[in-house]
Amino acid sequence: MRILLYEFITGGGLAGRPVPRSLAREGLAMRAALLQDLAAIGTHRVVAATDSRFAHPAPAGVDMLVVRGTADIDALIRNSDAVWLIAPETGRCLERLAAGIERSGTMLLGPDAAAVRIAADKSRLPRRLARIGIDHPETLVLAPAVNAPVAGRRIGYPIVVKPARGAGCRGVRLVRHARELPVAIDAAHRASGTRPGCRSSNGAGGPLVMQRYMRGPAVSVSLLANGHRAVPLAINAQRITAAPAFAYRGGSTPFEHPLAAASAAAATRTCGAIPGLRGFVGVDLVLTDAGPVVIEVNPRVTMAYLGLRAAVDENIAALALAACHGTLPTPPVLRRRARFTAAGQVVCF
Repeated sequence: MRILLYEFITGGGLAGRPVPRSLAREGLAMRAALLQDLAAIGTHRVVAATDSRFAHPAPAGVDMLVVRGTADIDALIRNSDAVWLIAPETGRCLERLAAGIERSGTMLLGPDAAAVRIAADKSRLPRRLARIGIDHPETLVLAPAVNAPVAGRRIGYPIVVKPARGAGCRGVRLVRHARELPVAIDAAHRASGTRPGCRSSNGAGGPLVMQRYMRGPAVSVSLLANGHRAVPLAINAQRITAAPAFAYRGGSTPFEHPLAAASAAAATRTCGAIPGLRGFVGVDLVLTDAGPVVIEVNPRVTMAYLGLRAAVDENIAALALAACHGTLPTPPVLRRRARFTAAGQVVCF
């Protein structure tokens, strides 16, 4: 099978345009790890799309092809049997790209466009979670008619303001007082309006959400899904700062906590409520005194992949490919502890 790895940020999706440093470093780290694992399987022809600015050496047996625009990318997709896609949810970029791959008839090694649309929309996810009894922060959509200060008082400070569709911590801010709202709303609008280059950017800000701030350790659950069910692989600690802009610094895996099992169960049920999730996905939670609270779903490979692959002996990419074909594996044994940074550095301890 000829597999195309298309990491949007470093793979030519922003060819000729500025690339945000934080997204580039994360994209490069995930691309490098996945290429190593796909090459190690040894039974597929692996091709990677790359922006000329990020044409780094590839593992033996991997073809690194420079693309100069969407026409080159479209041709690579048409000439591949399957595409492993990584892209930000901002501006519906991941959803649009997934839909385009589906229209091409090439197999998508990951969540389908409909699943991405459901998972990535933080304004509608709370209702879906409520229907299955999963705890989620109280959430309000900041529509033009909504009085933000009044909404903030209703939820109760501190609150979090973020784009309804975003990637990582871009545009996410902690608001402790009503006087901080204008800056937070402006930052979230700029982050959602950037729409990092999915075909074009018109500068129009997308919808924002306001959520109750949840106190407790921030964790993620890495899972494999087959379109109907999911199995948890690991619970990972997240290092996130909020002063007042949130910033993702990396994490460690596995994370031992009395609520670890409950977190895995909540993440598994969450994925089961979103048909079409396939391959590697992540669910972010906060472990509060009242129990785990699901914050959002990441319908793609996340940075936790770096730590997880270092903590196990199995090839996570091979397990994810099997899941995309319908076979959910027995979760691998976590044999080591691993710490990883947002820049892609991994240390086992």
